[in-house]
Formats: sequence, structure tokens, C-alpha cells
Amino acid sequence: MPTAIIVPTLQEVDNIMPLVEQIEQTKVPFGEIIFVDDGSTDGTREKIRALTTAHRVRLIERDGAERGLAGAIITAANASSADVFVAMDADLSHPPEKIPALLHPILMNEADLVIGSRYILGGATPGWPVWRRFLSRVASALAYPLTGVHDSMGGFFAIRRECLLRFANQAAGFKIVFETIARGRALRVREVPIVFRDRARGMSKMSFAQAMRFALAWLRAIGRRITEGKASAPPLPAQRLFRD
Repeated sequence: MPTAIIVPTLQEVDNIMPLVEQIEQTKVPFGEIIFVDDGSTDGTREKIRALTTAHRVRLIERDGAERGLAGAIITAANASSADVFVAMDADLSHPPEKIPALLHPILMNEADLVIGSRYILGGATPGWPVWRRFLSRVASALAYPLTGVHDSMGGFFAIRRECLLRFANQAAGFKIVFETIARGRALRVREVPIVFRDRARGMSKMSFAQAMRFALAWLRAIGRRITEGKASAPPLPAQRLFRD
């Protein structure tokens, strides 16, 4: 299946080259790495353009008012002909060496969406302060009744094209996985463990506004479930898949 790696960027100039090198080292037969930049001014775009001649890299520039992770991923998907996408952060917090494990269940027709999970056996968030770990766990716990997965708050995942464009087309902010599963109740979802590495360069893009967007998305999902008469239905079980 043709595969593309989608990487949203904002002020990530120092991370671009190391990320491309680490993705290429996985030996995954991807078609291209699509960087979607939301107005970087630190040289990120210039760095990406410089790589396009020697690497399978493409740059999409977004300068309008509608920005954010979910929109960047949808923009890249609409601009690509790939059948499968892997989405990941540009800051090296998501381990590229786990890309094969994310893709395998989809390529074997065992899953529609595979999530890199910090909260199943083998996953970890080393170096996180207690408050950050607590908030992340609370958000994941709130999402669990609607998703049936342990970590729908991350942004490292592989997904079939048709599922992404059908269920995530209206997603907003950072929590695209949560909204995709909440809308696509019949999706075959798997989790594979990852060790989430805190960024070594640059600043986090998470903000209070993003947290509020998740809260609103959670409330909307609850409302849809009640409206559909499924408020008491158990969530679809997400099968854990441990594969290196």
C-alpha cells in the first residue's frame, strides 16, 4: 500500500534533518514525507525545501487563519494519493523506529487505525513532571468511555486514508485521534506501546486553548452518543498489539 508520513511543523528548524534521517533509517517503503508548515519564521520552511532534492520530502505551506494539528493532517491527506498515512510530531518526541509496528496491522488488514500508546504495557513518558503526567492521564481517562483505548490523546498513529477523511474531516486542534474514534465507532483500532521522549529542542505547542478545545470535543462526543441513543453502550474494545 502506498504510504505517506505526515509531519505538521511550526518553528522546528533544528529538528527537521534529524527527523528525516531517523525516518529513513526505519527502511519503511514510504512514498514521501509531507511537512505541513503553519507559518514558521525560524527557517523551518527553508530547511525543508533544501531537503526536497535529495530526499522524498514535500512541503505544504499554510498561512491562513485555520491552522493546527488536525487541519494540517487533513490538508496533507487531501494533497496525497497515499492509501495509508502515519502522522507524527516534528519534535522527535515520537520514536520513528516504531513506524513499522504502527503500519504492520494495517498492511496485514488487521486494523484501520493503530495508535502509538504511552499508557499500555511497554509505553512510558520518561522525564515528565508529575503535574503533566496527571493531566494527561485524566484526559485519557475521560476519553476512554468514548474510545475504548488507553491513549487517544497522542498524535502518533497510522490510519487508512478512507477512515481519516471520513471520520476526522471535522476534527480540530491536537486531539484528532480522539475525535476519529469517537465518530468512527466501527473502526478496528489497535495500540502499540511507545516511549514518548520529551522534546530536546524548541518549545511545546500545547496551550490552555488546546485543552479547552479537547473539553469541547469531549462534550460534543457525549452529546452525539446520547442523541444516537448509545449512551449506555460499551465502547468498542481496542486490542493491544505488542510488536517491535
